[in-house]
Amino acid sequence: MPAISLFYGIIVRMFKENNERHNLPHIHAKYNEYEIAITFDGKILEGELPIKQLKILQVWITIHEEDLKANWELLINGEQIFKIDPLK
Repeated sequence: MPAISLFYGIIVRMFKENNERHNLPHIHAKYNEYEIAITFDGKILEGELPIKQLKILQVWITIHEEDLKANWELLINGEQIFKIDPLK
């Protein structure tokens, strides 16, 4: 699953899970050995990140919420999702 964004060592991915575990629109992020699944409104579905990286990720989600929603719609419709600008 390709990354949709990469910044400050955080790799952000969005993919459709076949097991229906997470029904809410969300992303997956990885930082070193930490992984998290988080909704667009900040609810942690699974996992964790160090607090500094979690706050950075939450800021990025807030800035790019519309892009994330657009990507989610593409994903559930079986279409190609796009990359989203990293946090600068």
